[in-house]
Amino acid sequence: MDFLNGLVALSNFVLIPAVAYGSQLALGALGVTLIYGILRFSNFAHGDTMAFGAMVTVLVTWWLQGMGVSFGPLPTALLALPFGILGTIGLVLLTDRVVYRFYREQKAKPVILVIVSMGVMFIMNGLVRFIIGPNDQKFADGERFIISVREFKALTGLREGLAIKTTQGLTVVVAVICVAALFWFLNRTRTGKSMRAYSDNEDLALLSGINPERVVMYTWMIVAALATIAGVLYGLDKTFKPFVYFQLLLPIFASAIVGGLGNPLGAIAGGFIIAFSEVTITYAWKKVLTYWLPESLEPSSLVQLLSTDYKFAVSFVILIVVLLFKPTGIFKGKSV
Repeated sequence: MDFLNGLVALSNFVLIPAVAYGSQLALGALGVTLIYGILRFSNFAHGDTMAFGAMVTVLVTWWLQGMGVSFGPLPTALLALPFGILGTIGLVLLTDRVVYRFYREQKAKPVILVIVSMGVMFIMNGLVRFIIGPNDQKFADGERFIISVREFKALTGLREGLAIKTTQGLTVVVAVICVAALFWFLNRTRTGKSMRAYSDNEDLALLSGINPERVVMYTWMIVAALATIAGVLYGLDKTFKPFVYFQLLLPIFASAIVGGLGNPLGAIAGGFIIAFSEVTITYAWKKVLTYWLPESLEPSSLVQLLSTDYKFAVSFVILIVVLLFKPTGIFKGKSV
């Protein structure tokens, strides 16, 4: 019985939160890796693109809620999500036309585009904070839990309770659908194959008659959709605060690089590696170990390697180690 209680505690505080967080990082890393693989630069504005998409979704959610529109047990934000995606697509296409296109036509080096994307990042960050403010914003409604601690205890009779938030279940389901749709698009459609060909060999793709501007446009549209979905799912699961998305840039880039920058499959794997690393290293293991170890070996301290305040430091350390010893990542993407 103690083993089951320990397993429930582990699931409640480590496994389920890490799976949800990993799904959010994977969607964010997919956007980063598509930009790097197809447009050949690291987009430092990606975190604030997520923030912008989430902000539009929050504003539309409030508008729908003010009109009395709801989505039953699911968050109203799901109804507002298409508006957030469209708003973000408009923003990134405008940014590409006004900013990135000039440097692309000049055949600027990738490092120049990286610096430019940092400027775009600061502008987006200021824009989002100006519109919605710098504070936490709540936009979740509907049922809070798929199963609550009290319900789980009543069903199982265990001392430990398991709680699965609706937003956690929703995150995993939506992430699976998005990943499946993206891989189907890239492997089965003509446009997707054109994007892959352009990524593999730009000169050969141009000789084959592929329109580069069309590839760029579709890339930005897909990235905008992924960024908005990732931003909204993260905001629903935690909270929406513009500056948090700037901080998320580190674990998202770490996910993309660990998996293999430019490799979509690597971005997904990297997202879960970073998420599980952050959660397990910053979790206080005392409760689980108390259930699993003999009484004489029960720990007196929290058994926590790092405080949760330092969870992004975990991503940073992993990123440095990968860059030093395997810069192409697990799935052999393009080296940084």
